[in-house]
Amino acid sequence: MVKGILRGSLQLSYTLLKSLKWRENAILLNGQSVHVNTIVHAGDTVSVVLSERTPREDLYCANAAKPDIVYEDDDLLVLNKPAGVAMHPKSGDASAPSLAAMLTNYLGEGSVPHFVSRLDKGTSGLLIAAKSGYVHDRLRRALHSSDLRREYRAVAVGRVEPPCGIIDAPIGRAEGSIIRRCVRADGLPSLTEYETLQVSGRFTLLRLRPQTGRTHQLRVHMAYLGHPLAGDWLYGTEDKTLIARPALHSYELWFTQPVTGQELHFTAPIPQDMQRLME
Repeated sequence: MVKGILRGSLQLSYTLLKSLKWRENAILLNGQSVHVNTIVHAGDTVSVVLSERTPREDLYCANAAKPDIVYEDDDLLVLNKPAGVAMHPKSGDASAPSLAAMLTNYLGEGSVPHFVSRLDKGTSGLLIAAKSGYVHDRLRRALHSSDLRREYRAVAVGRVEPPCGIIDAPIGRAEGSIIRRCVRADGLPSLTEYETLQVSGRFTLLRLRPQTGRTHQLRVHMAYLGHPLAGDWLYGTEDKTLIARPALHSYELWFTQPVTGQELHFTAPIPQDMQRLME
């Protein structure tokens, strides 16, 4: 059946397939619109017409800065986000600098950024942007699997003991806050691997590997251990004389390109503001 082709060969998610079922001329068999339960025979051609989200015209600005592009092909880009740049502009202020505006400007007016994951405004480093909803859907489903792995570098306050381990502590919203998260028994399962790379004075440089993707997960888990990230105003102590943001950097990415099957691997050097903490 057509459904088997879409779920198997094209690996469309159930959610995406469900949306296609109700759109006219979205699923075609030999050029004719069909239902997902239509039988397919040898030699038939199955095609899908994917709709894109409506572009935000207010995001396009010809003068927007160019994003730091680490890699680009026909389907996706790998970007190196600077600290201090938000993923998206605040509501009602589309003119504020944002990675979405930078990417929209680079891809051209009418384009729609499809970020596979997000980084907090203060977090720097690597992330993936898909050029289509289909590639975005494939990569989103690969998150936290062997097909897409992420590794961070962080500078935590104090000497972390034991020097390596796994933090298995559920995370949920903190009472009375729409932003802050905390470890709580009724939170969502959350898992982080950590390893000490260097100790220097008051600080520890860590390798962090999130196995789940909760909001502020790495920052919350390190604070839970009693070693908040340097500069983390929300979960630790802010000291802009040391660093003006939480010392967290998306350092390394491994993933399988969902269209070509190519294995890709990238790293982004640790920014100088974090390096200075370890001198």
